[in-house]
Amino acid sequence: MIRIVIADDQAMVRAGFAALLDAHPDIEVVGQAQDGVDCVSLVAELNPDIVLMDVRMPELDGIEATREILAARSRPATNPQTPESQATNPRAPTSIPSATDSNAIVDDVPRIIMLTTFDIDDYVFDAIRAGASGFLLKDAPPNELAEAVRVVASGEGLLAPSVTRRVIEHFAAGPQTSNSAALPDLTDREREILVLVARGETNTEIAASLFIAVQTVKTHVSRILYKLDARDRAQAVIAAYESGLVVPGAQV
Repeated sequence: MIRIVIADDQAMVRAGFAALLDAHPDIEVVGQAQDGVDCVSLVAELNPDIVLMDVRMPELDGIEATREILAARSRPATNPQTPESQATNPRAPTSIPSATDSNAIVDDVPRIIMLTTFDIDDYVFDAIRAGASGFLLKDAPPNELAEAVRVVASGEGLLAPSVTRRVIEHFAAGPQTSNSAALPDLTDREREILVLVARGETNTEIAASLFIAVQTVKTHVSRILYKLDARDRAQAVIAAYESGLVVPGAQV
């Protein structure tokens, strides 16, 4: 069960999102907050898996609320298994679970989805920098809301890849020429996979492109997140752009 807290200063918006999400048997809305201050307090109390956070709210906006929520949590310091060690230890867990296996969060840090009415919003990139896992347009079709929650809960990828890429490419500051030696702590294969992650590809798509197993991709992504000290794929994508590994607008 994916547990959700919704934060929005408009009561009708909160009620609408709650009704849409509660209609799904694998999702439960456990709390609603009317502003950022209320959201921070509610998250500390309820420990949800996902927070749907409006960018613009009174008292404390969504960006600052995101910073406060995530600053209060710490990510595990365990080193994920390598593909080689998993081959000898098939029971070893991976850091990123499959969406089809479970929708469990990989640690006790809630994933935050920013809600915005703008497809290009100055606040959105700041929100991702603050630690948000992605964002969703408020005028997106209703069926996309639950799927967005599942995607972020599983760690499978960024929300609305086409829109997210536009935001990242518009705001990411970095070199204008690709730097294949960027992020030296990563192996060549890990850099290759990170480039594809930054292009919005899922684990399944990456596996097909590189002719490797999906489980191997998951293991590589886990190690990339660990080495970059990134909470999730959104943070890793930011690192890919800012380091020059991926150039805004360039094609793989």
